[in-house]
Amino acid sequence: MTWLQLRLHVAAGDVAELEDALLGAGAAAVTLEDNADQPLLEPGVGETPLWNRTRLTGLFPADADMEAVLATLPGRVADSAQARVEILEDKDWEREWMQHYRPLQFGPRLWVCPSWLEPPEPDAVNLLLDPGLAFGTGSHPTTALCLAQLDNLDPAGKTVVDYGCGSGILAVAALKLGAARALGVDNDPQALRASRDNALRNGLPERALPVALPGEHIEQDFTGRADIVVANILAGPLVALSDTLLAFLAPGGTLLLSGLLATQADEICSHYADNLPLHIAGERDGWVCLRGQSRAPR
Repeated sequence: MTWLQLRLHVAAGDVAELEDALLGAGAAAVTLEDNADQPLLEPGVGETPLWNRTRLTGLFPADADMEAVLATLPGRVADSAQARVEILEDKDWEREWMQHYRPLQFGPRLWVCPSWLEPPEPDAVNLLLDPGLAFGTGSHPTTALCLAQLDNLDPAGKTVVDYGCGSGILAVAALKLGAARALGVDNDPQALRASRDNALRNGLPERALPVALPGEHIEQDFTGRADIVVANILAGPLVALSDTLLAFLAPGGTLLLSGLLATQADEICSHYADNLPLHIAGERDGWVCLRGQSRAPR
């Protein structure tokens, strides 16, 4: 199906009104993009930040009367919005995305490969991945940092907890690298389904990777017993969930934390300092992975 897209360049304060106007005029979808290369870092609780200069795009059926759509825009912003109507090429967008997802190597042994492509090194540790609707392909720096650390730690025979598992990429990678078992925890049921599917796709038995919503895992199986706990989330949740993450960790176990910027590392290290020392184990594109080891029993 062919679509028409209407692009508008607007100030943050006008976004809500224009979004409502486009939806009211029949837009099938409205998307927002940065129009000035302005970073938006982790928002505060209840905040929904927008770029100061935002590109707003409305998607309309090919037979939409775009002159009529333009006439519905508030006059005070229509003149400055640089409105542009374009024909959107008809594509299989799912397959278009798949074309840009390529095999990636992490550490000396581990490759993450799209499930629809042949692994480039058949004898390597190959993780076949289909992210589905859940976050986690290995392309983001924080995921890449965690994967490299897992390879470096050599999780063979160990128990792993992946908190905020997304697609299950970290838990499945640990199991492919020889971990005895892993637990995936996420507050999104879609992520839990993706993790299960990716475990099965990699030939792992269902019992090797149980998944659960927060607080719904079997406590006696994992609490205080994980040799490696990895959480690739955001700085705020890493602070808020510190007691939960530390409760999983066995004495002498390793904690990996990512999803945070280098500028946030000191705050996280300070927060965890009373329980275990953390240090920057890897950095990429301004993102870091922190690593620490809990105290072993004397």
